[in-house]
Amino acid sequence: MISVLRVMIGCLLLLAGGLSPSYAAQPIVEATKMKEGQILRGQFEQERHLKGFQAPLKSTGKFVLSPGKGLIWATEAPFAVTTVMSPGGLLQEVRGKETMRLSASKLPFMSKLYAMLGGALTGDWRALSSTFNVVRKPQGDGWSLELTPLNPDDPAFPIKSIQAKGKALLEEVEILKPDGDRDRLIFRNQKIDTTAPTAQEAALLETAAKQ
Repeated sequence: MISVLRVMIGCLLLLAGGLSPSYAAQPIVEATKMKEGQILRGQFEQERHLKGFQAPLKSTGKFVLSPGKGLIWATEAPFAVTTVMSPGGLLQEVRGKETMRLSASKLPFMSKLYAMLGGALTGDWRALSSTFNVVRKPQGDGWSLELTPLNPDDPAFPIKSIQAKGKALLEEVEILKPDGDRDRLIFRNQKIDTTAPTAQEAALLETAAKQ
């Protein structure tokens, strides 16, 4: 479940530049906020830095984020694994074959993170601030965020801290775990448009919603 948690946290922060003025250290570049009917598409690179490994484990892929419908996180290399998160639950496929399906009721932390994701997309940061202590700082022509859990001993949320930075959209996230392992996510070629999900994407989102 930790890999799923990393996916969800990374995408929770995709639009994390738009904090309300009460959270901002000072006025800086404002992030793009998604509107109804828009879809965010992009590519990602992930590095997992694990104890005992000299070099990080790397993976690459693409994602589709559709507000209200869900998130498709498709790892393409080194293995084809697709994770779909929807309000109804979680779906995972490996090389096109379903390997896991869980309802939201069986993943309490998923419901919590999905609620925060929805808040980020609509500019309502109360859900995020109820779980994290958020510190926002200017960084050149962009912004940076440091998030630390308000309840660091929560076993369902094994995160020590999250560092994020970006401009109009999130560009990089680093997730640090209590044991010292860390993940680095880099987002590229991001685009917000009104193009409807493809037939395959729509089918994945619909399947994930039916738990």
